[in-house]
Parts: sequence; C-alpha cells; structure tokens
Amino acid sequence: MVVAAAASGALLFYLIGLPLYGGLFLAGFVAMLVAAFVIDRRGARRIEVEPVILPDLALVGSALGFSSDPAAMTQADGSLKSINPAYKVRFGQQAPLDLGKGKQATKAIQSLRESAVRDGESSMADIPLTGGPANVQVARAGANGDLLLWRFVGAAPPDLLAVAAKRVSGATGDRLAAAGVLAALVDGNGRLIAANGLFTERALTGPLTLNEVPPFPEVIETSSEGAVRLVAEGPEGRPLRLISIPLEPAGEGGAATMLLFDWEEGPSLATSTNVQVLLEMLPIGLALVDRDGRFLMMNKAFRVAGGLPTDEMPSYPGDLVVKEDKAAVADAVRRNARGPSMSGDLPVRLAHQPGEPVALTVAGLRGLGDAAVLLLLKDNSEEAKLKRQIAQATKMQAVGQLAGGVAHDFNNILTAIIGHCDLMLMRHTPGDTDYDDIQQIKSNSNRAAGLTRQLLAFSRQQTLRPQLLQLPDVVSEVSHLLKRLLGETVQLVVKHGRDLGPVRADPGQLEQVIVNLAVNARDAMMSKGGGALTIQTYAVRADQVADLGSEILPIADYSALSISDTGTGIPASILSKVFEPFFTTKEVGKGTGLGLSTVYGIVKQSGGYIFADSKVGEGTRFTIYLPVHHVEAEKSSGRRPAKAAAENELWGTGTILLVEDEPMVRTVAERALTRHGYKVLTANNGEEALEIIDRGDEIALLISDVVMPLMDGPTMVRQARKTRPDLPILFMSGYAEEQLRKSIDIANVAFLPKPFSVQELAEAVRKALSDN
Repeated sequence: MVVAAAASGALLFYLIGLPLYGGLFLAGFVAMLVAAFVIDRRGARRIEVEPVILPDLALVGSALGFSSDPAAMTQADGSLKSINPAYKVRFGQQAPLDLGKGKQATKAIQSLRESAVRDGESSMADIPLTGGPANVQVARAGANGDLLLWRFVGAAPPDLLAVAAKRVSGATGDRLAAAGVLAALVDGNGRLIAANGLFTERALTGPLTLNEVPPFPEVIETSSEGAVRLVAEGPEGRPLRLISIPLEPAGEGGAATMLLFDWEEGPSLATSTNVQVLLEMLPIGLALVDRDGRFLMMNKAFRVAGGLPTDEMPSYPGDLVVKEDKAAVADAVRRNARGPSMSGDLPVRLAHQPGEPVALTVAGLRGLGDAAVLLLLKDNSEEAKLKRQIAQATKMQAVGQLAGGVAHDFNNILTAIIGHCDLMLMRHTPGDTDYDDIQQIKSNSNRAAGLTRQLLAFSRQQTLRPQLLQLPDVVSEVSHLLKRLLGETVQLVVKHGRDLGPVRADPGQLEQVIVNLAVNARDAMMSKGGGALTIQTYAVRADQVADLGSEILPIADYSALSISDTGTGIPASILSKVFEPFFTTKEVGKGTGLGLSTVYGIVKQSGGYIFADSKVGEGTRFTIYLPVHHVEAEKSSGRRPAKAAAENELWGTGTILLVEDEPMVRTVAERALTRHGYKVLTANNGEEALEIIDRGDEIALLISDVVMPLMDGPTMVRQARKTRPDLPILFMSGYAEEQLRKSIDIANVAFLPKPFSVQELAEAVRKALSDN
C-alpha cells in the first residue's frame, strides 16, 4: 500500500508535466519510509522485552531491607526466596513455615499461608515463634499472584549477651574502671566477648577484637594464696579477686560477667576499697554488716538517710533507730546473718526522725567474705509526708461526707420539732403554763440546728448566710460551749469593748472560727498544766488603722475579735505557715492541719482579716478584723411595722402539692400551709406526685424534698415540667443550697433549707408564688 501510494504520487506529477517534482516526491517519500522503519524497529526492540513475572530477588531483598521489621518473600508453597537483614538476625535462614514454636503455632502459620493464597491477605496476632511471639501478616504478591510477602511485627526478645557487651565496653565499664575494677564478658565457651578499658590495658597486649583473642582461662592464672593473676603481668603481677556474675539462668548458655578486684590485705572483700567505691556510686543507701551484727561499711546515701555525720559510723544497726525498734532490727539482722539467705522490709523509726516511719530492707549475703547482711535504707521523708497528706485529705473527705449525711438527718428531725413548737405556740399566749416550756424546746432545737450547721461547715458543705450581727452576741452564744471544751485547767476570760459597729457574717461560721482557735489555744496550754484564754472584742476606728502598722489592712472602721492564750507559743520560723493547709505542729494523729486554714478561709470569705502574733514561752494571740457594715436608717412615714405587714402577707390561696418522704416533716408542713389558707395535696415520693399531676388538678406550687427514695426531687420535677413548663418549684433539703444547686440543672426553682420554722415556710411559699 505504501509503494502504491508513492507510485501514484509520482505518476500524478509526471502526467501534469512536472517530472522533476514527481521524482523529488518519490525520493522524499522513500526517505520518510526509511526513517519510519528505523524508528519502528527501535520501538519494537523495547516492546519485545518480556515482562518480569518473577521479580529480581536481589532487588526484592534491597526493598525489604528498608523495613525494620523482619520480612521475607516466599513461593506460594512457603519455600523461601528472599529475606531482609532483620529477618536474618531474628530467625536466621529458616523458612516462615518452620518458625512456629509448637504444633499449634506451626498450624497457625500454615493457616495464614492458605488464607493469603485464597483471599489475598491474612494476619494473626501473638503467634509463639522460635524468636519470640510476634504479629504475622501475609499478603499475596507477584505479577501472577504466586508469591507471598511475610511481615513479622513485634519486639524481639533482647539479646542479653549483646546488651551486656555494650554495657561492659561502654559507660558502665568505664565507671567500674574508675573504681579500679577490671570487667570482662565471657560466653559459655570461655571466649572473651567484651571488656572495659582497664581489663584491656592490663590483661591484653592490644585492643579487644574478635580475631586472635585468647580464651578467658588463658588470660588469668590461679596463685597459691587463692587469688588470681593476669598472665600478661607475669608472676610478679598484683593478685586479684575474681567474682563471676552469671548473665543467664543456669543451663542456658553459661555466659557471665567477670569482675576482678585488687587483692587487699585484710580479712574480707567487703572492706576493700573497690567495694567501698562501688557502693558510693549507688544512689540508694547501702550498708554491709558482719555475722556479729556490726557495720563493716556504708555509703554516703545510707549516712544521709540515717542522719549520720560523714565521719561517723555506729557500731550496730540498732543504733540508728528508736529504743522501741532496736530489738526488732537486731533480731532481723541475726536471722539473716546465720539462717538461710532471704530478704524482707522492716518498718522502723529512725532516731533522728522518730515521727517518720521508714522501711529498712534486710537481706542475707553469701560469698562476700565477712559481709553477711546487706541493709538498704531510702530517704523517703518527702514521699512519706505526701502520703500522709493524701491519707489525711481522704480521711477528711470521708468524715465530711459522714458529717453531711448526719446533719441532713438531724435537720429533718429538727424541722418537725421546730414546726410543731410553732403550731403549739399559735394556740398559746404568753403567760400560759405551757408557753415557756414550748419556747424552751424551740430554743434548744435552734441550738441543735446550729450544731448541724457546724457539721456542714466541717464537711465543707455549708453555704455562708451572712447577716448583720454584733460580735459580743456571737461570743456570748458560744461561751457555754467553750467552757465545756476548755476543761477545768483553763480559765476563760471574756472582755467586751464599747461602740462596736455591726458586721455582716454568718453567725454559725463565726462561732466555728472561735471554737477552732479556742481548741488550739487549749492544746497549747495543756503542756504547761493550764492557763488563761482571753476573748476580747473592741472597736477599731479608721484613724487607728494606720497606727497598727499593717500594710495589708485597708483604712476602714473595724470590729475586732482577739483570742489570746498563755501557752507555749509558736516559733517565728513557722509562724508564717500556720494558715497553710495540712500544716500542724501537733503529733501525728492529733492534728489535721485544717483547723487554722478553715479559720482563714471563713474570715476571708466574710471580708475580714486575721493576724497571728506569738512569743515562745509566753503565748499566742490571733486577731480578727471584720469591717463595720453601715446600714442606712429607714424612714418611717406612717408605714406599718414590717413584722405586722409580713404576717398579713403570709396568708394565701391556691393548691400546693407537697412531696416529702419523711412523715414527720410532711405532717408539720401540711398543717402549717393549711393554717395559712392553702389547699395541700401530699405525696410520699416522686412517682406518686407525678400521678397527682397527671390527674389534671390545678396546682399553684410544687414543694418537694431533694433526696428521696425511688425517684428524687429533681428527676420528678423534670418529668413534671414536660407537661407543666411554668409550674413554680420550691425545693427543701437538709443539705446545703450551694452544693445542691451545683447538681440540679433546673431553672427557676427556689430553695428552703432545713430546719425551718412555720413562718419561714410561709414566707418561702409566698415569695415563690409572687416571683411567678
């Protein structure tokens, strides 16, 4: 076809009378044909190369070498074709099918091969292999899919011999050489594997290499006195002691690290300079004791932990501990020195630090000359202090939870008592024979309510409810309690100044401050057989603040409260730490370290300031400054008294649903609300309350306890709000409002703390209705 096309072109040019152009056309066409033929032949040679069906194994080996995990290429039947260096180090020349350690592992590998051939890939974790367990992955490869790529993922067990050789010839060997110790690593055949610089310098003629290295038995020779000598140093060489430290358990290779010490004149290797230098290198306290229980030597860390001077060594281990622990230490040393070799920890109290128990490890030694017992002592004072603080905090948290629960139950009981007293007072007037008795019951109940507030304050569950009060009134309320707490040997002296301004604080918390400071003062005076506790209140005007010389106290009017004792006093070195949490000067188990930190927190939360002043041997004085709260006088323009107006406003109408699981509280609340004009529906629990709500009755207010069995108050309210989203809610509980509001994520709810009086309940109901 090509020739025909060329001839046709040439004939065409010839017929039209242009033979020259016809010849040129034919010649050019032939040249093009030749060039095309050459190019076509070159391209054909490239295309004619057979595709690689079986990869170049050298290329595959190079590619596998980039993997840090052992990898191999095999035929589909498992016959090995190529491996990478990691595979060779771990498994040698074994085929993957031969790596299983046991019948089950071999069966698992065969199953992996079959699955990979069938499905293209397969994997299995933790297969026990000869080189240790590994995760095995197998994938089909090759142009025809007749090859398998194996990958073994998992850390290989360390080569103990290689690790030991690196340490002996590295930094560890250098440290041993600095201590004058020759170190060498010998395999099971007695061949030298590695050595430190000192061994190479003294025992070998040149650097240690794998070629032409004499066996270890040929490097040393035994002398007549039982020591060994280096052959390189000749008969006049220094005698050495040889200690062999097996690298592996018996029967598994026999490799060992050989340590050679200079032979020193003396009864024991334990007293040699080399051993002393080695012990000083260790960061833990170690000491060696002979069979008679006497110290042979100890390192610096042991001296520091035991509180010993650097130039002093006691005779016996019992000299380190308190008198009560001497017998136990002596007995433990004697048993480990003469009995079978064993070890154990012994809790002791050191003589220089009797309040900090420590663990003394006692271990028996054999084969180290006169050294029969090894003692290990660690300076763990900071660790022990932290553990005590954590244990104390955990204990305080548990006790706080218990105190909060007890306060909650007492608040329910006191609510019933106070409520019934109020109901009885409505039927009696002053002058009746029972009126004073009822008032006395209510007064005592209110005092009991104050104790429950203190329990909540102790458990850190008290919400501060500040009110205007006078410091002398607070001191008078707490004086009867202080007289019982102080005992017969401590005299209580109370002094009040004049013109004290009112302060705004929580009376219960302020009473707790006074009690804590008084108890601390009592404890400080007990060691002196008693003393006097003076509580004084006085006014501090703004122009007097500058005279106090305090840079912390702002210029303002204050009502001050000072509590001073005649106790032992507080040293100046620790006076600045007394308000820190967990800091206490009392003995272990007698002080929590939270009393003064609680006092500080309450005073600061009340907007006040507290200062401590003390002299050793004379006593301590704590002074609290609370800012005076100025109240503007109310204008009386013919307005009715507030109390009369409040009583008239407490009456109301409407239906109230009361939900309370405590019958005594439910009864008194129902009677109180009924007497104030409300219609009351009662329910024992949340489920019963929801049934009443589902009836469709008109309910103006829902009053509910928070903690109830079966269904608690918040859960019940959430269900009720689904059908009545605008229903007013009033929660009542013996727990603190602040703690409950953190756990109750319900909007537009009011709160009434227990215990409450009939009037307080009526006021809370009226406020909840008016706010909605």
